[in-house]
Amino acid sequence: MWRIIICGLLAAALAACGGQAPATQEGSQNATETAVPDDIAVEGPEQRILAFGDSLFAAYGLEDHQGYPAQLEQALRASGINARIIDAGVSGDTTAAGLQRFAFTLDELEQPPELAIIELGGNDLLRGVSPEESKANLEAMLQELAKRDVPALLMGMRAPPNYGPEFQAQFDGMYSDLAKQYDAALVPFFLEPIYDKPDLFQSDRIHPTAEGISQLVAFTRDAVKDALPEAD
Repeated sequence: MWRIIICGLLAAALAACGGQAPATQEGSQNATETAVPDDIAVEGPEQRILAFGDSLFAAYGLEDHQGYPAQLEQALRASGINARIIDAGVSGDTTAAGLQRFAFTLDELEQPPELAIIELGGNDLLRGVSPEESKANLEAMLQELAKRDVPALLMGMRAPPNYGPEFQAQFDGMYSDLAKQYDAALVPFFLEPIYDKPDLFQSDRIHPTAEGISQLVAFTRDAVKDALPEAD
């Protein structure tokens, strides 16, 4: 079942994202704060969170308010956290494309975020990028965050079994290795609660529906809360 689902998702993703132009610095200016209701009672100083990723963060096929950054912000605010999510998802981004725009995106923010969430790697699989290269790109982003004293949360992905056990072990393991090395928080597999539920994916079989996003938010909300530094 796992192999059938993942292979189907990867094939559909290639069709959906293959025409995407490489991300540029100009493209990173699309990072925006999400728009969710402001009438939810929250406490404490504002917690700004950078949501940096690919189409899984970019509300692909959905309204902006249905995407992961917007739904995560609403969920955090509903739990009393004064969160503001900066949506920096770009469909089709590989780890290399993400690295190309990462420092620029951080420089363009009015102030450093309290947390940066990095969700990249799925498109590397589509393009046959070696795990070594993917890991090096992710590591460079974590090094950039460390220089700026910004905590990180990695959203991991998994390689399908047909890539072979060596590739699979290297790819799957790079997220935990980097999290340990750079003291980053980790969600081992971002799609864990929905990958085997086809009804929670859009017709392309790779991008979650709004309900699928809701389940991803419920699955990851506590990890995001725990990764936030304690307010002064």
